Amino acid sequence: MNSLPFYKMQAQGNDFVVLNGLTSTLPEFTEAWVRRITERRYGIGCDQLLVLEQSDKADAAIRIFNNDGSEAANCGNGLRCVGQLLIELLGKEFVLIALKDRIVRAEAGINGICVEMGPATVINATDAHVDIDIGNQHRVFFEATEAFPSDLNVEIVTGQIANHVYIDIIERGAGRTLACGSGACATAAAIWFSEGEVRPLTIEMPGGTVTVSGCAKNVRLEGPVTQTFSGVFTI
Repeated sequence: MNSLPFYKMQAQGNDFVVLNGLTSTLPEFTEAWVRRITERRYGIGCDQLLVLEQSDKADAAIRIFNNDGSEAANCGNGLRCVGQLLIELLGKEFVLIALKDRIVRAEAGINGICVEMGPATVINATDAHVDIDIGNQHRVFFEATEAFPSDLNVEIVTGQIANHVYIDIIERGAGRTLACGSGACATAAAIWFSEGEVRPLTIEMPGGTVTVSGCAKNVRLEGPVTQTFSGVFTI
């Protein structure tokens, strides 16, 4: 049997297994293998598996797998977790992380790790919801008056008091989760669009709170992350 080192990390209860392909030889990521390592009874257990790989454009590239075995395009909380890990491992003040469609910057902020997520684009809007593309696609509901799509990440705004916003989350490929960083960014972008005003927002999710600032051309996501433990997975 082979042994694979891993890190377990979380951000607002959104939990991740991180594999460092910069220093370890990684297996082939089949759907069955991803399901095995992310399963909470027979594997390590997590919402998403994060895989760091070599990049000639950034400090590392990242691949993101949901716990159903599907691959995701973006993950704000995951980027903040691997941002902290890379800052510690590489001894840098900030790091660059390559996604398929963008390179993001992560650094230590006042209240945790801050990631510059890049642009959030409105692709459709109705009275009930706004669709946002931030590398992955989200539907932000202001009123739950229609069926939730199964092929999009879903955020439901359950309340708003001034700049403090409360949301629930259903992630594509992972189901209900305690938090979603890209979903928090999508929610802020949807509110900026619907209200016609860009300002920092506190986004409170079931697992905790993050701050979203910047603008639609470059959304900034900040909040605390922790490494809960590390270990070796037998494959």
